[in-house]
Amino acid sequence: MYLIYLFLIHFYRLGLERTRHMPSPLRDASIALIKATIPALAEHGITITQTMYARLFQNREIAALFNQSHQSNGMQSEALAGAILAYAHNIDNLAVLGPAVERIAAKHVGAHILPEHYHFVAEALLGAISDVLGDAATPEILDAWGEAYWFLANVLIKREKDLREAAARAEGGWTGWRPFIVADKIRESDCITSFILRPADGGPVLWHQPGQYLTITLSPAGIPPMKRNYTISCAPNGKYYRLTVKREASGGGASAFLHDQMSVGDTLLATPPAGDFVLPETQMRPVILVSAGVGLTPMVSMAESLAARHCPVPVHFIHCTPNSKTHAMGAALNALAERHKDRMTVTTFYSRPLATDEQGVAYDQQGRITAQWLTVWLAAHIPLMDADLYLCGPHSFLHDMLTGLDAAGVPAERINHELFGPTISLQAA
Repeated sequence: MYLIYLFLIHFYRLGLERTRHMPSPLRDASIALIKATIPALAEHGITITQTMYARLFQNREIAALFNQSHQSNGMQSEALAGAILAYAHNIDNLAVLGPAVERIAAKHVGAHILPEHYHFVAEALLGAISDVLGDAATPEILDAWGEAYWFLANVLIKREKDLREAAARAEGGWTGWRPFIVADKIRESDCITSFILRPADGGPVLWHQPGQYLTITLSPAGIPPMKRNYTISCAPNGKYYRLTVKREASGGGASAFLHDQMSVGDTLLATPPAGDFVLPETQMRPVILVSAGVGLTPMVSMAESLAARHCPVPVHFIHCTPNSKTHAMGAALNALAERHKDRMTVTTFYSRPLATDEQGVAYDQQGRITAQWLTVWLAAHIPLMDADLYLCGPHSFLHDMLTGLDAAGVPAERINHELFGPTISLQAA
């Protein structure tokens, strides 16, 4: 899952001449010019980002930093266009972008994006703005966006440096790409396989936060290397990571390579764990883990971690998958819940159960998890405002859950979610 939230990487021109240390405040005139471009960005944003990517990918080094599967369906262009528009809307109130900046910095560290990469994307995007907007992209507007770009880029460059240094200092930590050996390969279902990764140097690994991911590089013969993000699906242990990967329906790309060609003893490269969809170190409220499909991977890490911590709060894991053929890690999760039955439950939905799938044995509920079902369930088990919810799954699942939970009055600060793929708007306008 390589989500590049590149609303940071906007615009060039003044940028190359500006200092790359502490950012200077944006000028009022620049803020006004950027605000004036909002209508054009709203109308032409996706065309701009599509043009930007076409320019950018002429550079093979930069193209290799991107998950190309996110380009084919247009979702990455849509995500970037929305992010640029959000930046323009909030250019005079950048404090609201703080969480997004932290998320972007973490992803850039994972993808090993370095300060020298910034100007390549900036040039491509500014050129795209000029191409698409034509005479409307005046020198003054381009200069304003150049100023805004380096303001945000400098913030990110500094934060990314801090994150890299912290990862390198920590026990088991490292910076850049580290070789890992596939120590085991475990078939979890017809379409999901787990890979146990141990460092090739025999040393310890950084203790990840439950919910984080690894960025890995795969090197199939005859094609450019592929970089992907995969969630770590085990509790932190200092010895190894477990990645649990679904074979994508397209049948090609990184997931197929892992399933079909990656074997025990093979080597891949990984950067340190990253991501902000994580459990806090101290959990004070009941935890509700809700997932669909391969969205269970961060939830398994969280559930195992809460059990290992002997955390006293109730933990309820609710998962949906089509049927027993696709159901991954079910036996292990049920066994975990049985060992901690005083405080942990697992509820499984099958949306398309097989004739041989026995309700009450293989699964608990037929159909899909809905926000309505969840709010009714919460009302019967836990006061609605007293739990922390963690959601992960495909776009349609998250959209429906977030919209429904919002309508039910569940506070936004109680809901944490992760989407596998480019981040676009998940809630109804």
